[in-house]
Amino acid sequence: MKGGFYGSRGRQLALITIFLLCITYFIWAWKKTPSVPSLMPPQTGLKLSSGTLASPSEEKTKDKQIQEAKTDVGAHGPTSLIGVEGDNKKSVELVSKQAEVDMAAPASSPRTSSPVRGKDDWNLTLPIQNQDCNHAKGKWVPDNNRPFYSGFGCKQWLSAMWACRLMQRTDFAYEKLRWQPKNCKMEEFEGSKFLRKMQDKTLAFVGDSLGRQQFQSLMCMITGGKERHDVIDVGKEYGLVQARGDARPGGWVYRFPGTNTTILYYWSTCLCDVEPIDKTNTTTDYAMHLDRPPAFLHRFLHKFDVLVLNTGHHWNRGKLKANKWVMHVGGVRNTDRKLAMIWKAKNFTVHSIVNWVNSQLPRYPGLKAFYRTISPRHFVGGEWNTGGGCDNTTPMSVGKELSNDESSDQSAAGAVKGTGVKLLDITAISQLRDEGHISRFRRNTRQGVQDCLHWCLPGVPDTWNEMLFTQI
Repeated sequence: MKGGFYGSRGRQLALITIFLLCITYFIWAWKKTPSVPSLMPPQTGLKLSSGTLASPSEEKTKDKQIQEAKTDVGAHGPTSLIGVEGDNKKSVELVSKQAEVDMAAPASSPRTSSPVRGKDDWNLTLPIQNQDCNHAKGKWVPDNNRPFYSGFGCKQWLSAMWACRLMQRTDFAYEKLRWQPKNCKMEEFEGSKFLRKMQDKTLAFVGDSLGRQQFQSLMCMITGGKERHDVIDVGKEYGLVQARGDARPGGWVYRFPGTNTTILYYWSTCLCDVEPIDKTNTTTDYAMHLDRPPAFLHRFLHKFDVLVLNTGHHWNRGKLKANKWVMHVGGVRNTDRKLAMIWKAKNFTVHSIVNWVNSQLPRYPGLKAFYRTISPRHFVGGEWNTGGGCDNTTPMSVGKELSNDESSDQSAAGAVKGTGVKLLDITAISQLRDEGHISRFRRNTRQGVQDCLHWCLPGVPDTWNEMLFTQI
């Protein structure tokens, strides 16, 4: 009996020992075996502009959370994956059903790339491609948060001839469109934010009537179209006062005293220096110096922090003849027949003014200079004086997306290339907005004459200012 007892007891101890050895081996093997999440395809090898990679997750992400991540990414701007390192260089999608989101990375995990906040307040580490945004690529989309000001208001800054709400026009869908750049996001415009950004600074528009529209648009956008009795007219500081007999002054200058922000517009239709050939003769012709900047710009450039230049539609024989302008180069009357061609003279002048401004940038390192591309005309069936019109009320922009890398204004793009002057490229995006012109809704106009050059305000020039705001 005694031997049987000890025999039974020995077998039990042996079984227990074997069981414990198995448990120990199993635990050791489990620690050495890769966990289930790490069996997923790894997100390694993604090139990031910041030089870091997204941290691997320790949990699976549900499809719903992945979709939310996609939504949040779209709301916060572009993310670009260069590809996977290796021989194949295959592109990789940012979010897929097999990819993992870093839901709870350890405190020691590196987080140098920008996180995006989602609906549930979780962090999604995303690769960011650091490159300039091409704001001219994208599409027009409906937006009920537009316009920035009322077309019935802003009478303090907006010329009545451009306020289409005050005329017989009845369709105003053109006010409810917003430009959405492709693969990037424009900074949301706010008047107070603009003034803070431009504190103790001066922004100057120098150009033709389209430049004046952009100037008036910006004044309305900053103030929301509200009356601002605190804003000061400081035109006298720049010699911009209305002389007796003149229909209007040569420009306008307003200052917001709260931030000491100054907004200026100077009328220069050709962006070159124009002076009377015989100052003693009231009927004299005027020298149009194609290779000289306007005297106003030469005199006051040092006071500007942001400069926006434009020209274009006054370059035609009729305008030059009516103004009695005679082309001059090198201080003498031009004799070069090729340069006498209007389009070549314009291009020569644009290159001249851009090169001059570029030569001044080292002297004024804080100056940001822009050349705004030409605003398109939309006359159909003739010109402004031969029955041409633009009666569309539905924009041709519906369903269209611009994807060209090159500017539609090749002359302007060529002028700024290689200089410190930036291109404010508005031509192609405005080309899609044929319904935004004043059209036949004009005051004091002849029957059958339409304005398919200038824009209703609020309208397309507001978008030009959004693009400018983002880039300054």
